[in-house]
Amino acid sequence: MKFFNSSTNFESVLKKYFSFKNETLSLEPFAELLESVKRADFTDVLNFLRNNPNFAENFKHYIHNIFKGRPFNLSLTEANILSENAFFPELKKRILNKVLPPVENEKTVWYMIDNVSLRPKKDLTYLHNLPENEIDEFLNLMGASDFIIKPNVKKELIFSMNILSWRVTGMAMEVEVVRMAPQYRNLDNPFLALQNELEALADDLVKDPELQLHSKDSRYKQIKIYAEQCQEFVNIAFKNSAKYGISGKINQSLLKIRQQTERIYEIVQLLVIDNDEDVLLKSKQLVFNILNYKSHKNNIADLINDSTRLISHLITNHTAEAGTHYITSTRKEYMTMFYKASGGGIIVGALCVLKMLYGYIPGSDFSHAFLYSMNYAMGFIMIYLMGFTLATKQPAMTAATMTKVLSEEGNSQRNNTEFAHLVSKLFRSQFIAFVGNVLLAFPVALAIIYGLDVFFSQNLAVDRSDKLLKDLDPFKSKAILHASIAGFYLFISGIISGNIGNNSVFYQIPERIAKNLSIRSFFGKKFAKGLSKYYAKNWPGIVSNFWFGVFLGATAPVGLFFGLDLDIRHITFAAGNFALGLYGKDFSVDSYTFWMSFFTVFLIGFFNFLVSFSLSMFLAFRSRKMNFGQVSEIYKEIFKYFVKHPLKFFLPLSSGLDKRADDLMSSTISHKSEKSEEH
Repeated sequence: MKFFNSSTNFESVLKKYFSFKNETLSLEPFAELLESVKRADFTDVLNFLRNNPNFAENFKHYIHNIFKGRPFNLSLTEANILSENAFFPELKKRILNKVLPPVENEKTVWYMIDNVSLRPKKDLTYLHNLPENEIDEFLNLMGASDFIIKPNVKKELIFSMNILSWRVTGMAMEVEVVRMAPQYRNLDNPFLALQNELEALADDLVKDPELQLHSKDSRYKQIKIYAEQCQEFVNIAFKNSAKYGISGKINQSLLKIRQQTERIYEIVQLLVIDNDEDVLLKSKQLVFNILNYKSHKNNIADLINDSTRLISHLITNHTAEAGTHYITSTRKEYMTMFYKASGGGIIVGALCVLKMLYGYIPGSDFSHAFLYSMNYAMGFIMIYLMGFTLATKQPAMTAATMTKVLSEEGNSQRNNTEFAHLVSKLFRSQFIAFVGNVLLAFPVALAIIYGLDVFFSQNLAVDRSDKLLKDLDPFKSKAILHASIAGFYLFISGIISGNIGNNSVFYQIPERIAKNLSIRSFFGKKFAKGLSKYYAKNWPGIVSNFWFGVFLGATAPVGLFFGLDLDIRHITFAAGNFALGLYGKDFSVDSYTFWMSFFTVFLIGFFNFLVSFSLSMFLAFRSRKMNFGQVSEIYKEIFKYFVKHPLKFFLPLSSGLDKRADDLMSSTISHKSEKSEEH
């Protein structure tokens, strides 16, 4: 479709094409007139048509001519409805359609809208902004104010509903979909009942082309009830996802079922005519509905939002459960966190030395990436399985917990001060974990490199000391960027943990292990049950720690391969590397280098925390449809609480709010545990 001269006014277009009875089926006159009308005052357009009945009649003849014989069911059954049962094929299809629009059947309304409206969303907004009475008058002038009651239009609407019903019934009968809503197994299937009603309605229309539904019509009521039951089926299936888990395919199927049943409900409303005013109202509504559906047909943002929200909700749900273990309440828990973090620091101190030694091994970038990755991965898994703590693993977990508390139904009237106190407990838990990691990583790395020096009579850190200390200077290196990259990986590891937890539930892996005949035959029922519990408890953590290690270990070699200055900086490893750098220099460093490195260790920790916690909060907020503006008051309350009680953010000082803050968290976390036990 060509671009039209912006100076062309609607009168000249009308005179050009409609000063005579135009029999053309070309869409160019319509497109050109639409562009010119949008630049004019619509009142002037109406006045011109009103004062020039010949032009109005000729334009009306043209409109009826180009719409004649063009079915519009595709605009109702395809537009703004998922066409694929998986996210990535749908995303690929929408991107391709945006870049290179598909070739459509020229005899359809679908094709007509695509070729007349260059900017569907803007055109729809323009129509919505027009006064109702002017739209009504225009439809009257065009003889389109009553087209909703035309037999061929009703036939298209009912045919569209039948197409949607056939499709939705097939998807809803799939075994994995039915499994998500077992409550419906012993009930009459609403999808089959809806399909039967719509087929009967189509038969009635064949017998009586003048058939008209009204709001008290029993057939309309039945269709409405069954459509609502189908929607309830989907709602129950989504609610059960916390109990049964869910896959991307099932998520897409349920979204598609929801979209199609909503569309059936919207279409049947158009067929209900109770009085004369409804004829014009429903005719107009059909036009707006078709334009609205078409304007969103390739919307990528909507697809991503709808497709990922539930999965991200489930991921943060599983992650939130783990996050509760990282929030300390009592002094005993506070010190326990310190001891666990100290254990993690000991292992990291050893990992720092190992990584340095691996660097001396000659080999390719790939071999170094493999060695570094396995070094980190095995170390992190050891920390996890031994019950120790790596401080920066906490933000991704606790962010989900805090958001779950914020979003939980029934807590809308909670005291913000209680939540602020809960945040102070979270912050001091993070603080003491940082302290435990750093305090032990530094001396352990120092002790090991000293031991190696004594054993081999060689200072193995000499060659690496300059680089290790330079990497701890934010002005001479990209320490902050690299710390942020590590924070991003921490966020990703949290997602992996939650996703593995969801998949474990969905695929019933623990139950499969417990009931596996081979395992029970060779090792016994008790072993199978124990292995099942161990898997359920530890596997998500093992996998996420493994991949976290791989990400950290492979970043620098991969960056080197692509010629990019990529690396990671992690507070605990930075502390260990600081010790190695000092030892390599025989502790002969200037005060600037010492204090800058000391300061940068904690700066790295800050950015590790900031990036991973912020990204995790964003994911958790989005998964629960929360707006950052909704919690602005809570942010203010947290700041006020910090100003009044700064020490509570670092030390386990007792407070009268302790019990209420604990209740606030436990009341929102316990319900899932109860569901798990029932399951």
